[in-house]
This record gives sequence, C-alpha cells and structure tokens, in this order.
Amino acid sequence: MPKVKMARKSTLIDMTAMCDVAFLLLTFFMLATKFKPDEPVTVVTPSSINTKLLPDSDIILLTVDAEGKVFFSMDGQPKRKKLIEDLNTQFKLGLDQQQMNNFVVGASVGTDLKDLKTYLSMKPDERKASGLEKGIPTDSANNELETWINYARTAQGGNPRLQYCIKADNETPYPKIDQIMQTFKDLKIQKLNLVTNLEAIPPGTAAAQAQDGPGSTEEH
Repeated sequence: MPKVKMARKSTLIDMTAMCDVAFLLLTFFMLATKFKPDEPVTVVTPSSINTKLLPDSDIILLTVDAEGKVFFSMDGQPKRKKLIEDLNTQFKLGLDQQQMNNFVVGASVGTDLKDLKTYLSMKPDERKASGLEKGIPTDSANNELETWINYARTAQGGNPRLQYCIKADNETPYPKIDQIMQTFKDLKIQKLNLVTNLEAIPPGTAAAQAQDGPGSTEEH
C-alpha cells in the first residue's frame, strides 16, 4: 500500500515580541549605564615592551603628573564607600552624604585631607580652577599617601587579587617616584606594576629572540 505524503507547510515564527524585548533591553542599558568619569590629569607614560594589560578591577592606581602631583584611585563603589567612610570617621573630616557619594562615583582624588571636604563639594572642572588639586602629600613629614593606601587595603578586605599600579608621566621628577616607592616599601608592599605605553621589541635583543622562539635566526 503506498504511503500518504503529508503536504509540507512553512513554519512562521512571529519575532515581534522578541524585537520589542531587545529594544527594551537596549533602552534600559542606555539609560542606566554610567560612564567612567574623566581623570583630573593627563599623563604621557614612558614606553616599554611589556604586553601585560592594566586590569579593569581589583587595583589601587596612583597617577603622577609631570609636576609630581599624586592622585589616588581605586575601583569598586562599595569599597570606595567604605574607604571614604573610614577616613571621614577617623580624621573627623565632616563629610556629608553627598560629598561622600561624590567620592564613591568620582575619579581620582588629588588633594590633602584637610581640603577634602571642600574638594568633594566641587565639580571636576571647578577643582582644577580652585587650586586644590595639589596632589596627595608624600613627604616624610606628612605622608598622607601612606594613609590612603592603608585605608584602601582595609576597604579591600584582604582581596588576594589586589594589584598596585603606578601611572607616572614621562617627565615626573625622580625624587617624587622615589618617595612613592619608599611609601610602598614602608608598608611592606613589594609587588608593584608600572603603567607604560607599548612599543615594538627592538630586533636582536633577548626579548626578540624569546618571542621568535628557540632555534630561530635573524635575517640580515
């Protein structure tokens, strides 16, 4: 007995609902996303052949401009919140909730503790004009950088992935870098990362030979 063939019917899927959901999600992310605030200073870092990328999280970053002004930054809003609350309590800074929130959602900070209340009351462009961005003190008589790092470590809660990065301008005076390095040494922090620009590996060097692999030769 011959088999009866069923007529083929095209399958039609209504994608209208899925498109609506996609546009709703897109609209949500556009409205809810907060962009990273601009850094207060721009630095031109020296070049190196190191290809390790700067991590996006779990870092304490010190930015040093060409004049030697030091700016402190740390990622993670909950951690930044604990940091500023601890500093406010310990040093009786008198910060209100709005000023602390400005720190939590802001960029780097580069002023001394006595001016921090006024500093956090201003908008970023006002801070530059005010003259308060003198950098965090690092000298031995008043090393507030050590205070920031200590309290930041506490706010991190013993994070094993925490990295310390120094992003210094190519023209930064060496004595300022030496003060920063001494601060880390006093805190018994031995592992640091220096942020640099990537440059090509010079041909003929050990690094170039290692990149080419064992047994390779250089053409002349």
